[in-house]
Amino acid sequence: MASSAKRSKKLRILLIPFFATSHIRPFTDFAFHLAAARPGDVEATVAVTPANAPVVQAALSSREPCGGHGGDARVEVATYAFPDVDGLPPGIENMSTVKAEDAWRIAAAAFNEAVMRPAQESLIKASSPDAIVTDLHFIWNAGIAAELGVPCVAFNVGGIFPTLALWRLPAVDIKDAAGGSVTVPQFPGPDISLPVTELPEFLRNQELVFEFDRGTENRFMVELKRCLGFAANTFIGLEREYCENYIDSGFVRRAYFVGPLSLPPAAAATAAVTGVEKSSSACLDWLGTMPAHSVVYLCFGSLTNMSEAQLDELAVGLESSGVPFLWVVRVPTWEPPAGWKERVGSRGMLVTGWAPQTDILQHPAVGAFVTHCGWNSVLETVAAGVPVLTWPMVFEQFIIERFVTQVASIGERLWPEGAGRRSTRHEEHDLIPAAAIARAVAKFMEHGGAADAARRRVAELSAKARAAMAEGGTSHRDLHLLIDDIVEARASGGETTAT
Repeated sequence: MASSAKRSKKLRILLIPFFATSHIRPFTDFAFHLAAARPGDVEATVAVTPANAPVVQAALSSREPCGGHGGDARVEVATYAFPDVDGLPPGIENMSTVKAEDAWRIAAAAFNEAVMRPAQESLIKASSPDAIVTDLHFIWNAGIAAELGVPCVAFNVGGIFPTLALWRLPAVDIKDAAGGSVTVPQFPGPDISLPVTELPEFLRNQELVFEFDRGTENRFMVELKRCLGFAANTFIGLEREYCENYIDSGFVRRAYFVGPLSLPPAAAATAAVTGVEKSSSACLDWLGTMPAHSVVYLCFGSLTNMSEAQLDELAVGLESSGVPFLWVVRVPTWEPPAGWKERVGSRGMLVTGWAPQTDILQHPAVGAFVTHCGWNSVLETVAAGVPVLTWPMVFEQFIIERFVTQVASIGERLWPEGAGRRSTRHEEHDLIPAAAIARAVAKFMEHGGAADAARRRVAELSAKARAAMAEGGTSHRDLHLLIDDIVEARASGGETTAT
């Protein structure tokens, strides 16, 4: 039965992300956009475990420069208990901070409904929200929402291209893959093929999480269709064919494409471009000394663990390339080869830990981005209009690489096809030698070369991204449509007549 709290005018939305910074930040961005879309009428709360609350707070603090333009947009943080997990010390609750060899422990706990659902269900009932936005990892929240008579929206932090691929590849028999490669079935656009070694682990093992069993949908798909709809951090202008194909697929009741959420809300967009001072940091100050489009920026995300041997090769390759670079390294124990810093001098900057990536990508000195192809990074580089060299390593990053290089055509592979074996399993992934890195970086950055051509294409997508988020744009409209549908569904006990 709907609680009396639902009769209040304010729409209270509870958002529940997975335990990774790459999920928590876009969920927080989504919460901010929801609240900013209807200031005073929508209140958003991001629910995380205690050790993840600082990630939400940091993401919210990064929105402060737009604060004067967001009205009284309100985003709160709520916490629920993380389960006791054998092998994990207290306070380790994030895939981005755990040791690489222990990451599976967090994933195993998160995917275990018996372990995870009780704490989330208790929080939901205590919060009595008007709507729930759940990560796909916690799809059981759709059932909880249905029991409480409130609408649930599934939010995907990834793109539609990789999502469609991951939901259709289970139909392929990996064991019979011709030549060790598979082609994504029923896919629009160009044929997309991948070596089996570049598939996510659950597909390689045939542990088909999103399996279709002879036409009978598994529980994940059943729960997904119980949701009011499916929201994704993307925009029509980036993935039009794939968004349309997804809508036609029947996977969900309705879809909302609301990104890139890293951009400011429509009300703040003009000020963010023309009047707001950027944050200050040593790396931004250094970039200010470099010529336009001269610097290669390298960062491999919060979930990537690169070996020290590969870091050594990368360091030597950057040194040999002769190209200015800004490199973010998240391996605090690693030190560059002896004498490297002195030889590189002021041509390169090494940052250990966190760096303001969105501000870096928007800096005019940055000419290319060497990326692991995480979806958040892809959206950020598209929004900034920066071309890429791709270096995928885990999960669906190799799939996203195909979108970047074969569909959007905004960059190239750093390591050419056939140069060596790549794999989602680090022990199978060949070491990329320094000479190959130096050659790829130098060639890409040549005047009149591939980076210049890719920059023209990504500049067009950047304009489309900003237009999508602006007043009346496709993502702006979908965000407001989503809120309208939630309001209607709240009034009818979790259902809506919208089509």
